[in-house]
Amino acid sequence: MPNDEFLASILDLGWSSYQSVSVTRWQNGECSQLDDFVAEEVPVVLMYNGVSHVVMLATPTNLEDFALGFSLTEGIIANVAEFESVKIYHRSNGVEIQIKIPDVRFQHLADKGRNLTGRTGCGLCGATTLKQAMKPPRSVSGDLKISTTELAIVLQNISGHQKLNQLTGAIHAVAWVSPDNGIEELREDVGRHNALDKLIGTLLKRDTDFTAGFMIMTSRASYEMVQKATMVGVTVLAAISAPTALAIRLAEESGVTLIGFARDNSCVIYSHPERVIPS
Repeated sequence: MPNDEFLASILDLGWSSYQSVSVTRWQNGECSQLDDFVAEEVPVVLMYNGVSHVVMLATPTNLEDFALGFSLTEGIIANVAEFESVKIYHRSNGVEIQIKIPDVRFQHLADKGRNLTGRTGCGLCGATTLKQAMKPPRSVSGDLKISTTELAIVLQNISGHQKLNQLTGAIHAVAWVSPDNGIEELREDVGRHNALDKLIGTLLKRDTDFTAGFMIMTSRASYEMVQKATMVGVTVLAAISAPTALAIRLAEESGVTLIGFARDNSCVIYSHPERVIPS
């Protein structure tokens, strides 16, 4: 059972990130009743200039960062300056995020005709045409080099940063790693794409140079994860699980070094291996 100090650190992450439930556990042939902690998952509606655009199922933490990251990685805005204002309202049935963007961006968004529902594990959820789903890849470039030893150290340390997952066991994480400082930021969510958007939003606010570090995710590497990373210029993306074939093709074409199965002091490099230095 986590102590009060640990639970307080989780609560600091945001509003209703987990719930306590009574469960029946069978273990080694014996039955017991106990309280367990489960990850929260709520509808989060993103509204642009007063009009609903998307409802995502997400962990209700770091929501301003999520809104900023989503807006940029989905091409709704082109830079942080176009994220003019944001207000967050906690409703009885979910969370409403009101975002103000320039009128020209809003008109472009309205012309797309998209109003979508994003489930927890969705990839290209809500895209209504092939053109919307398969966006032209954005090329990235940079001189970053990482060592296999450095990657192994990050993998050993990442679980210690995953407070919500330690509590619930149901949360994805994406971390930003600096070659000199290790894990500098980490964001968690029930949806891996949400965790990535939260992290990107956090780093955008700090005017981060996305070519100066790399990202590692505690999930598989799917197409939309690579696509979102390219939108801000990330050159190295590592995952503890496997990539999809589509993700590999996008990484190869866009210039991203894509690493999979990063665990147990080993990894598989699927594209642009020149950025990884054996050690």
